[in-house]
Amino acid sequence: MIADLFQWFKPARPAARLPPAAVDQLYPRYRWRVFEAAFMAYAMFYLVRNNFAPVAKEVGAALHYDKAMIGDILAGTAIAYGIGKFVMGYFADRSDARKYVAVGMLLTAALNFLFGATTNYATHVLLWTLNGFVQGMGYGPCTRGLSHWYSARERGTIFGLWNVSHNIGGGLAGYLAAKCASLWGWPSAFYVPGIIATLGAMYLFWRMRDTPQSVGLPPVEEYKNDWPAGEPEALEHELGFREMFLKYILPNRKLWVLASANLFVYITRYSMVDWGPTYLKEVKGASLIQGGLSTMVIEFAGAAGMLSMGWLSDQLGGRRGRVSTIAMIPLLLAFGGLLIVPAEMLWLDLDFLR
Repeated sequence: MIADLFQWFKPARPAARLPPAAVDQLYPRYRWRVFEAAFMAYAMFYLVRNNFAPVAKEVGAALHYDKAMIGDILAGTAIAYGIGKFVMGYFADRSDARKYVAVGMLLTAALNFLFGATTNYATHVLLWTLNGFVQGMGYGPCTRGLSHWYSARERGTIFGLWNVSHNIGGGLAGYLAAKCASLWGWPSAFYVPGIIATLGAMYLFWRMRDTPQSVGLPPVEEYKNDWPAGEPEALEHELGFREMFLKYILPNRKLWVLASANLFVYITRYSMVDWGPTYLKEVKGASLIQGGLSTMVIEFAGAAGMLSMGWLSDQLGGRRGRVSTIAMIPLLLAFGGLLIVPAEMLWLDLDFLR
């Protein structure tokens, strides 16, 4: 049974090569399909992960959870997501992206349905921790798919555009969860995103494709005539875990510095995303909808910041570290401003969103 499951997930086999005329016609279409599917996939994964924090106060009030209990649920999913991204990413590299991402979407949808249907604290911790782990099935197949369909010289632009998807999904998740909870109660903040993710899984299975070779097309390096340095034959070589970790990860000091820096950046980011709505509602007098919209503001501004800071780092000759350090200054000011700015200065007229 398990062996059959692993066989089903294996990368799609190469199909017979199509004639040149068909290649020229189909390649651009498939490239767009894969980008579209990866973009929609990553946005939808955030709909079923970032939907707890905007309604955490309401869940706590209904089920008598204190802030420590809410914090355990949030911490569980964050830690599990980090582990899941690593573990499930390893399997994603060795799986059919189309099947892997669709199954991951179905699993996270199921966990959302179960979370909304239970009122037991221990079960909530377990379910949301499992959800964090399963969410690790989103990033890997998307990057695998994009890497197979876009050549090395295109990936900076393509991955930059694709990465905006998580800001869009994360932003919409806050408003969607808050709106659903305000209309139908807190469980609907998990049911409605779960329904969207279920439909999304079917859409992804329809639109996503694994590799160009699986549909009778040549590798993207051949199609774009964009061969990286080295022997082309080595491009499809699958690295084992031991070789990958010992040769490319463990001795890479720059990678560990970047990972350490990213740890602290994520502390600030998720303090805003996970606890921002609750803080604004309890301390600054925000409504449920306003608290949910705060997540949208953070994520959408993050997309603009990501694109603009990437552009600025290019203008400064690729000094990414310097730009990242400078970006920490307005972040510090933003945290300070939240503490001292009066509540009435934080809100716009949001009647049109109610």
